[in-house]
Amino acid sequence: MSKIVILGAGISGHVAAAHLRRKLSKEHEVLVVSPNSNYQWIPSNIWVGIGRMKSKEILFPLAPLYKKKSIGYKQAKVTTFHPEGDAEVTQPFVKIEYVNDEKKGQTEKVTYDYLINATGPKLAFDMTEGLNPGTNKAYSVCTYTHAEHAWHALNDLIQEMKQGKKVKILIGTGHAKSTCQGAAFEYILNVEQELRRLNVRDKAEVVWIANEHQLGDFGMDGMLLSYGNNIMKSSEMVEMVFEDRGIKWIIGAGVNKIEDGIAHYETLDGEYHTETYDFAMLIPAFSGHGFKAFDKNNEDITEKLFKGFMLVDADYTPKPYEEWSVQDWPETYQNPSYKNIFAPGIAFAPPHAISKPRVSKNGTTISPAPPRTGMPSGITAKLVADNIIDIINGKKELHHKGSLGNMGAACIASAGYGMTKGSGVSITTYPIVPDYHKYPETQGRQLGKTFGEIGLAGHWLKLALHYAFIYKAKMKPFWWLIPE
Repeated sequence: MSKIVILGAGISGHVAAAHLRRKLSKEHEVLVVSPNSNYQWIPSNIWVGIGRMKSKEILFPLAPLYKKKSIGYKQAKVTTFHPEGDAEVTQPFVKIEYVNDEKKGQTEKVTYDYLINATGPKLAFDMTEGLNPGTNKAYSVCTYTHAEHAWHALNDLIQEMKQGKKVKILIGTGHAKSTCQGAAFEYILNVEQELRRLNVRDKAEVVWIANEHQLGDFGMDGMLLSYGNNIMKSSEMVEMVFEDRGIKWIIGAGVNKIEDGIAHYETLDGEYHTETYDFAMLIPAFSGHGFKAFDKNNEDITEKLFKGFMLVDADYTPKPYEEWSVQDWPETYQNPSYKNIFAPGIAFAPPHAISKPRVSKNGTTISPAPPRTGMPSGITAKLVADNIIDIINGKKELHHKGSLGNMGAACIASAGYGMTKGSGVSITTYPIVPDYHKYPETQGRQLGKTFGEIGLAGHWLKLALHYAFIYKAKMKPFWWLIPE
């Protein structure tokens, strides 16, 4: 009998737990530890943030589902890692602290045979002074509660606009190293369309602010896309969309301070500026959770497990940008020091950025961190689960591999909600990490597998995926036939 403990119940953690439970006999224990009581389909937070969906449509409680599916569940947060056990417990374990009302504050040592760290990122609002959701007229859509608050504030502003007030709306990234530009991109397009639908678009100046050096970078160094019968840069496509909708943009901007209705930022040319606003939605920096790890003698071994995020089978050797390679990226997401620990999705430490790092004239890094959300999170979680199953079944080698350097991803970005007037920007890229050696003439990616489309069909597809992945997450009949 083996015990597999999964930390986190987001996309990666939930996917891993579901596949492990389906494929392993009940003699093996699958246990999820998460501080969250609900599963949420994060991509649809955008629609909660414009009032077109309710929170209840994008989430469901974890405990009843896990009980039904024979998956253990503890509503708790992990505090420390002990991969060798300690003086009292000979097995490896994690120390957890319960967060629910019944056991809140109580701690426990949870032993494991295999550990999947799927804790994802910390939403590091504190890395930008004054960037706290719901204060200083700045909001977030990173969680469903954040998205609800954002919609209430935006709706209040819309009511003022209906009375004739002119406003400025600022949407983008709230830190010089923020990632997840895609979520902000979706939100600004949805907000802009809602303003038009509600006949107040003429009352709003809508501004994009981001740490990207050019539009459409998305932390992926941009893309050369097949667009219909043409070839187009992602920067050109996003610029076309923004110009069509009258959205202004500020790029190469590292936001460093938020005051009431004022965003302070530094640009790559070393200049300092401010931008006023009446409503802002700014994506924070993502960071590791600051976990500590100890050996059996209680000596600190954090550096064996973490470099901000968890260390895996990547090449972390420091080297110049020109020497970066797709071969640097992990394939199995296995920790090199402790082979029974894995970290899929956002939880693993990337070996380097995907976009070329850029530094301002003042020495400030203003450059997106590499994205690992959505489709890559699900794919890497499934391959980790499959490798653990193989090990339990006696296989010595890890046969399931998937590097972001040879993995494609499809992103359906909502550009406005509505069955007849909605829109979506569909972008498929292969590979996620550009391979400039293999595809030197097309910016490191394969044309034909890297393409973009804009239109109503994109909205229908995004909406269909919402319902498909909620169905999958609830582990309804034949859920595993829906790909990651």
